[in-house]
Amino acid sequence: MTMLQRIKETAEFIRAKVADMPKTAIILGTGLGELVSHIEITEEIPYQEIPNFPVSTVEGHSGKMIFGKLGNKRVMAMQGRFHFYEGYEMKQVTFPVRVMKELGISTLFVSNAAGGMNPDFKIGDIMIINDHINLFPEHPLRGKNYSELGPRFPEMSEPYSHRLIADALKVAEREGIKVHQGVYVGTQGPTFETPAEYVYFRRIGGDAVGMSTVPEVIVARHAGIEVFAVSVITDLGGLEGVEPEKVSHEEVQLAAAAAQPKMTAIMTGLINEFKE
Repeated sequence: MTMLQRIKETAEFIRAKVADMPKTAIILGTGLGELVSHIEITEEIPYQEIPNFPVSTVEGHSGKMIFGKLGNKRVMAMQGRFHFYEGYEMKQVTFPVRVMKELGISTLFVSNAAGGMNPDFKIGDIMIINDHINLFPEHPLRGKNYSELGPRFPEMSEPYSHRLIADALKVAEREGIKVHQGVYVGTQGPTFETPAEYVYFRRIGGDAVGMSTVPEVIVARHAGIEVFAVSVITDLGGLEGVEPEKVSHEEVQLAAAAAQPKMTAIMTGLINEFKE
């Protein structure tokens, strides 16, 4: 079965279970899956039931596709995402985004937990991603290109939607939430960064670093899907004169959970107000 056939098979399965297909999708990252509690759920599909879907193996990524209303908008939410470090091929990691496009999704909202190396950042801060640096060892578009999915050489001058960033800044100001903008460095993991790596990522132009998001965003833009992405800063490194602290996945989850109200307010406000 070709990739196109797998995408169509999966989309048909989901379409048969969902009465009113939304145009907006959300990928929820580490510790941020609780945004689901704000969605008025109409349909829920565990990943293991969806044909051709991988199954997440990471704690904190529960693995369900959810449909419902977030405020006044119909949304699809991925509760649990797939990571390259779990052993999946890049085409598996990004397969859900391909299916989203086939289902008619036109706007994708992505969240993640990230380590900060910008000296202005504090743990628990929110960073709106305005660009990225791709340091993954495999590109999600490597291999045969299907013109039905997008062009061979996609344009990437605006990976993150300027209009959605502007809208998000207005929401944050109205809600009294301090936000930063910055460049996200995507790495494969699963190790957290060494002190020297943090310094390197900062020197090449990064503000935060994480193990997700970039592959999904590349595939979304290849497919013509508009993207907004935001990071919760869960740990810090590479800061001059500051001794690096040890970090664990559990601490990252706790920091992300503590920032949940701010993330929820920004995401909910933005998704309610933007024009599809």
